[in-house]
Amino acid sequence: MEWRSADGIEWLQSELPGGGVAFPTRSAGSLKEGHAAIAGALGIDPSRVAINRQVHGDRLVFHSEAPGDPGEADGHILNVPGSAALVFAADCLPVALAGPDGLALLHCGWRGLDAGIVARGAEAVNASHAAIGPGIGPCCYEVGGEVLAAFAPLGDGIAVGRMLDLAEVARRLLRDAGVVEVDSARLCTCCNPERFFSHRRDAGPGRQGGIAWIKADG
Repeated sequence: MEWRSADGIEWLQSELPGGGVAFPTRSAGSLKEGHAAIAGALGIDPSRVAINRQVHGDRLVFHSEAPGDPGEADGHILNVPGSAALVFAADCLPVALAGPDGLALLHCGWRGLDAGIVARGAEAVNASHAAIGPGIGPCCYEVGGEVLAAFAPLGDGIAVGRMLDLAEVARRLLRDAGVVEVDSARLCTCCNPERFFSHRRDAGPGRQGGIAWIKADG
């Protein structure tokens, strides 16, 4: 994963088999207000970017060549060359997975992770590679007993006291789903106000996230 910039916009980018994923900073503005700037910087037609109404669940939408009306779902499945998708996040993790059957882009809060969205996304594309974008870190993510209990089966090391390591949870779920290569930003959205929006820090409407694509010749 490496930093890239264009047109005054900065983002982290990870290359995946057949495609890639970008995790923009707040320099792209709030993606809830529009994604044309980051799409243009990436050379993607904004009108071809699929967007869902996220509900912190595990539902996936399989997209055809042209995006349709957004439905309630927290995951996209792409398998058409030139297609792209977007998830919003402001402490939750944007996670991209790629394999021989396509590319998945997931919005992963604790509820979605607990519901099995990672395993569903990995199975849908037969994933071998993944990239985890910025999200709230264990330095800032204090949770209750219900959340800790949900991930206790993953073993030690996912939390210190009530401070949950959401990215580590995602990594272990990816491992359990058979994903062998995982690239992770390891950046806390709450700790970096100059770069990222954070709902826990600001309780505001700003959102970054992830935008993933399959190469036109993929």
